[in-house]
Order: sequence, then structure tokens, then C-alpha cells
Amino acid sequence: MKRAAPLLLVLLLAACGGGNGGKTTEAAKGSCSNATEETHERTMSNEHLKLDPNKMYRIVFETNCGTFTVTLDPKLAPNATGSLVSLTKRGYFDDTFFHRIALGFVIQGGDPTGSGSGGPGYATHDKVPQNASYVHGVVAMAKTGTDPAGTAGSQFFVVTAQDAQLQPDYAIVGKVTAGLDVVDRIGKLGNASEQPTRAVVISKVKVETS
Repeated sequence: MKRAAPLLLVLLLAACGGGNGGKTTEAAKGSCSNATEETHERTMSNEHLKLDPNKMYRIVFETNCGTFTVTLDPKLAPNATGSLVSLTKRGYFDDTFFHRIALGFVIQGGDPTGSGSGGPGYATHDKVPQNASYVHGVVAMAKTGTDPAGTAGSQFFVVTAQDAQLQPDYAIVGKVTAGLDVVDRIGKLGNASEQPTRAVVISKVKVETS
């Protein structure tokens, strides 16, 4: 439980990043390519989608450390997942970065400003199940300590711990179903202050359906 506090203080965290380069070859070797850091100011209207219950939605993150895929679970957080798909389709996450890497805990991104306080300009809300489990590979939405449980903007985190032992406060949007080794690789690039030791850039994010 003692590691929940940094997530609650997400708006106070800061970092920078952006750009890409040479990711395919070096990522295939199990390393990260160099990346050029950029920051962006991005706000968007609340146009989150009602996802088709008969379709499976996957979000693919292309980074300079490799590619990983998140399969969404709209039943757990219909509003947050709908918003996530909408933002992705509108390019919100392109050329962003992981601004927080907490060793053995989580990696956190989704803030184009790199300040830890950026967001799309709106929030969604979902009821978080009391049995919510934040285990290795789970993807959930970050929030501040003053926000109600289930509040979501654009900042997300991926659990790198076997079990982060968090309270059921964070809307779970899905789980990494491909490229978990990439997530774990990124998860080793942080310091004791939970800051990245090198730029980890999300060059492109896309939605796949089936």
C-alpha cells in the first residue's frame, strides 16, 4: 500500500520527452534507440466513444524501446476506454513519452506536456470494482489524490510490479497482451526519484479492432 502515494501525486511529477528514431533494429536487439525530446500543449473536446460490445479493441504503442499492445476491457471502465480510443484516433498520444518510471512499480505516460499535470482538458468517471487488481501488465488511468475514484484524463500507467497493491481507486482500461518484455525494459529506466534515466518516446499510437 505504501507505494500508492506517488500515483495520487501524479500532477506534481515532471519530466520531458518526445520524438523517435531507429527503433525497429535496436528494439529487436533488446535495447532502446536514441530519441529526441519534445513537449506539446494539447487539449481536446470530450468526444469519447461508446465502444461496440461485439468488437475487441487493442491499442498499439510504438516506442523507441519496442512495441507493446494493450487489449482494452470496456466492461471495467466504459467511459475511460471510450475516451482512450477517441484520443488515440485523434493523435493525442503521438510523440509523447513516459514521464515517470518507478522501478518495480509502474511506468506512466499520456501527458504531452511532460510536466505530470497535462491532460486533454476534460475527465471521465467510472465505478471501480472493489476487487480491482493492479497486477503485472495491467493498464489503468492515473489521477490526483483529490479526484474521486475512477476519474480519468489522459495519463495512464502500466504496472511492472507483480502486484502493485493499490487501493481500488484507478480505472482499469485493459492489460498488456503483447510486448510485456518491452514494458519491463522501459520499467528499468528510472531512478530513485522515479524520473526516467533516458528518453522513452511513444512515437505512434494506433487502434486496432477485430
